[in-house]
Amino acid sequence: MLTRPASPSPARRRLLKTAGASAALATLGAPLALHAQAGPKLRIGYWPIAAGLPFYAAVELGYFKEAGLNVEPLKFAGAQQIMEGMLSDRCDGSANGTGSANIAIGEIAAPGSFKIFCSNPSNAKHVLDEVIVPAGSTAKTMADLKGKRVGSGPGIQNVTLAKTVLERGGATGATVVELPIGQHVAALAAGQLDGCYTLEPTGTIGRMNGTTRVLEAGVIARYVLGDPMAPWFGGSASLTSALIKKNPAEAKKFIAAYAKGVAYVRSKPDEARQYMKGYTAIEGPLTGEVPLAAYMMYDEFKPADIAHFQKFFDLFSEKGIFSSRLMVETMLYKG
Repeated sequence: MLTRPASPSPARRRLLKTAGASAALATLGAPLALHAQAGPKLRIGYWPIAAGLPFYAAVELGYFKEAGLNVEPLKFAGAQQIMEGMLSDRCDGSANGTGSANIAIGEIAAPGSFKIFCSNPSNAKHVLDEVIVPAGSTAKTMADLKGKRVGSGPGIQNVTLAKTVLERGGATGATVVELPIGQHVAALAAGQLDGCYTLEPTGTIGRMNGTTRVLEAGVIARYVLGDPMAPWFGGSASLTSALIKKNPAEAKKFIAAYAKGVAYVRSKPDEARQYMKGYTAIEGPLTGEVPLAAYMMYDEFKPADIAHFQKFFDLFSEKGIFSSRLMVETMLYKG
């Protein structure tokens, strides 16, 4: 059983002062066990969505074991909880799919704590984010959700992006309702919501069971970055700076093995899909239908990519979610 300290650590106190973080912290409570590390055990947090596929594949194909690493996957309820786990030394890193803005909030609270080594960009082609509506909805554009109730995944990144997309898409007066992503399709089918800003595989699930349809995909690239084909670096894999400093050799081996997982997904996407089973709720026919994310390792970023990443971060500064402007380049792993 997890034993919590009687009083918050300095890092947690700083986090509580960061705008938007306090509400997310209220949901913390994933039942994780503390593990004694015998020859270092690398505890990697993941959110059970398709974007974490390179990590799942690397575990199942033995890439980490081949590198002589003892890697323990830890399932979390959300990206905010993964970031909190890294800050509190309950895990050493995050798999792809962990919200980049959530990681950034932790970095602002405790500067120098996180290093991003891989991100999963999405857009209108590599679909992760979308707005969906009931199959029978008359909505044809984002503006048709004006004054409606629109669902969003939980956490400050999802809610901020949902509000921004609706606002910039002309859906003024819409009410954003936080709801676990796994409940989006059911809420739309039951008439409880008029639309949802969501992440795949939600849109695919709704399409396959005939209850929802995609109103627009790649909405962050379009409404936040200004180009439907721009890369939105919404999720990232990272390691704590503490791990990198304490075990630099193991950190390099881990990133190299993770890169093998990325290369495998890129070269054999259809074969790789099978490794979503057991880590996510994606299985059966859905495995072959859900869109796959793109991936970019730290040494593949070009100046234009960093500029798009920075524009995404700057939205959170403009909205007052980040207490200070955070430069993406300071968070990227340097090798």
